[in-house]
Amino acid sequence: MAHVEALSPAWRSAFKAEHVQRTLHDLDRFLQDRLDADVQIFPASPFRALHEVEPQDVKVVLLGQDPYHGPGQAQGLAFSVPDDCRTPPSLRNMFTELKREYDDQFQPQRNSLVRWATQGVLLLNTALTVEAHQAGSHSRCGWTIVTDAILARVLQEDQPKVFMLWGSHAQAREALLNEHTPRGPVHVLRANHPSPLSALRPPRPFIGCGHFAMANRWLEAEGAGGIDWLSNDEPPLRSASAK
Repeated sequence: MAHVEALSPAWRSAFKAEHVQRTLHDLDRFLQDRLDADVQIFPASPFRALHEVEPQDVKVVLLGQDPYHGPGQAQGLAFSVPDDCRTPPSLRNMFTELKREYDDQFQPQRNSLVRWATQGVLLLNTALTVEAHQAGSHSRCGWTIVTDAILARVLQEDQPKVFMLWGSHAQAREALLNEHTPRGPVHVLRANHPSPLSALRPPRPFIGCGHFAMANRWLEAEGAGGIDWLSNDEPPLRSASAK
């Protein structure tokens, strides 16, 4: 898969296992067949999240489900859309929570979260492609095997890491912590998904969860330094393949 070949050696090492290689081959063939059938597939760069942060630099893992399926929305970064897009409801609730946690410092936020990714936030969907206007259309095509391999690679690093697991889909990946013993300290934060359907519901409402500040306090206590969640400075792209 050409998208994998464009990654750094550190990330490519995540895909050495035979079953992962086989899955990538099958995905490549599947995606090409869908494109040959004139189906629109988003995003253009499925592995964009890996172009913005190396495994040894990951401080926060923020898991989404699958990319946005509307034209011009998906960037290859979970929850993120270009600045000229309308703010999706889940991202709007994330900004609402940020304002609640940092009310005295809050400023209107840009929709693109590249600024988080380059600080060490791995914005990873568990499925990396989707068909236009068909939410979840590629969620059972093998991507979970690939994204689990990415998460396992992150767990091999000594860097302290926070896993922000929002919703049952993301929380199901917590089993990886038992399958792959983390090399460095890991802190897990759980809440409902920020979707309007669940953000205010029990058992762990997203609004009021305090995860952004909690993640920073833990990272700082581990000597890793926190994330500037409120920065609106958009860093330059790291490589042409990340466009």
